[in-house]
Amino acid sequence: MTSPTSADGHEPTGPTEHPAQRRILTVLVISQILSGAGLAAGITIGALLAEEMFGSTGLAGIPSALFTAGAAVGAVAVGRACQRWGRRPGLTVGYVAGTIGSLGVVLATALDSILLLCVGLLVYGIGTATIMLVRYTGADLASPERRARAVSIVLFALAAGTIAGPNLVGVTGDLADDWGLPRLSGPFLLAALAFGSAALFVWIFLRPDPLLVSRALAAEAEAERLADPAEADVPAPRATISSAERRILVTGVTVMVLSQIVMIAIMTMTPIHMSDHGHSTQTAGTVIGLHLGAMYLSSPISGILADRIGRPFTAALGTMIMFAAALVAALAPGHSMVAMSVALILLGLGWSMGFVSGTALVTDALPPATRAATQGTVDVGLAVAAATGGMASGLVFAGGGYDLLALSGGFLILVLAPLAALLTVPASKASGAAKAPAAAEPAHDDVPSR
Repeated sequence: MTSPTSADGHEPTGPTEHPAQRRILTVLVISQILSGAGLAAGITIGALLAEEMFGSTGLAGIPSALFTAGAAVGAVAVGRACQRWGRRPGLTVGYVAGTIGSLGVVLATALDSILLLCVGLLVYGIGTATIMLVRYTGADLASPERRARAVSIVLFALAAGTIAGPNLVGVTGDLADDWGLPRLSGPFLLAALAFGSAALFVWIFLRPDPLLVSRALAAEAEAERLADPAEADVPAPRATISSAERRILVTGVTVMVLSQIVMIAIMTMTPIHMSDHGHSTQTAGTVIGLHLGAMYLSSPISGILADRIGRPFTAALGTMIMFAAALVAALAPGHSMVAMSVALILLGLGWSMGFVSGTALVTDALPPATRAATQGTVDVGLAVAAATGGMASGLVFAGGGYDLLALSGGFLILVLAPLAALLTVPASKASGAAKAPAAAEPAHDDVPSR
C-alpha cells in the first residue's frame, strides 16, 4: 500500500500523481473542446427536427430516445474496445461513429427520410457516448484524492463546445441554406466536423494510453509485492470488488441515473416550450447553451466538493438544486427568457454535482483490470435513463404541458435520490471516514501513485 504518499495529493505533479497525468488531461481537454459542439447538436435541434419531420409534438422526444439508445450501444462497444485495446483506439472508433451518424442525419433531412434519420441518430449516439466516456479516462491515473477533480476537468472542457454549439444554430443554418440543405441540418454539419477533429486528435496525441499504463503499474506492483517478503501480508490486487465497493458502485450509478433522467426530460422539451411562447430557435439555443455551460463550467466546483467534503454530500446537494430548478421551470412564465435561463442553469448545476460525484464513486469501486468494460456497462444505464427521460418528456409534455413535466421531474429526483444516500451509509461505515471512496481504496487503486 502507498497510503503514506496518497494521503497528500493536492498538486497534479505531486508524488501521488503519475508523471503522464498532466499530459493526458491536456489531450483530453482539447479533444472535449473539439467534440463538445457535436454533443450540442442533438440536444438543441433534435426535438425541433423531429417535430418538423414527424409532424407531431408528442413524438418530439424520439430523437433524444434514439441517440441515447445509440449511446447505450456505444457505451458497451466503446467500453469493451477500450478494455481490449486501450483508451486511444476505443475513443477514436467512437468519435468516428459520431461523425458518420451526424452526416447520416444531414442526408436524412435532405432526402426527407424518417428511416435514415432514425438510423443516423442511433449512430450519432455512439459519438455522444464517447464524449461522456472520456471522463473516465481522466481518472485512470489520478490519485484517489484527486479523482473527482480529474473527472471535473474533463467535463469542464466540454463547456467551450457545448456553449458555442447552440449559439451557432443560426450560423450553421445559414450555411445549410447556402448548400441547399434544410436549415435544421446545419448543427449536424458542425457535429460531423467536431467528431472528426476529435477522432484525429485523440488518435495522434493520446500517448501513453492511460488505461494500459495503469494496468502495467498494477502488474509491476504485484510483482514487487511477491518479491518483497515484507509485503507478504499485503492483499493481492483483485479483479473483483468487495461488498463495500459494490455498495459504492451502486450508489454512484443510482445518483447518475436519477440526475440524467430528470435533466434530459426537462431539457429536451424546453426548446419546444419556448417556441410555443414565441421565442425564436436562436433564443432557445441560447438558453440551452447556458444550461450546458452550467453543466460543465461548474464541474470544477463539483469536483472539489466531492474530493474534499465527500461524494454523498455533493450528490445530496445536487439533488436539492435540481428540485429547485424543476420548481422554477414549472412556475416561470414561458415568455420570459430570463426565468427559463435561471431554471436551466440550476438544472445544469445540480446535474453536474450528481454526475461528478457519481462518476468518482464508480471509479473508486473498480480495479484497473475490469474498469473500462464495467464503466461502459454503467453508461448503458445512463443511456437507458436518458432514453426513458427523452421519450417520457414528449408524452408528458403533449398530455399535460411543460409545467407538469417539470414538476414530475422535480418530485422524481426528490423522492428517489435519498435511496442513494441509504446505499451510501454502509459504504461509509466500511471506509471509516467521511470521504468513503478515497479511504476505502484497495491496494490495486493505490498502484498508480507508486
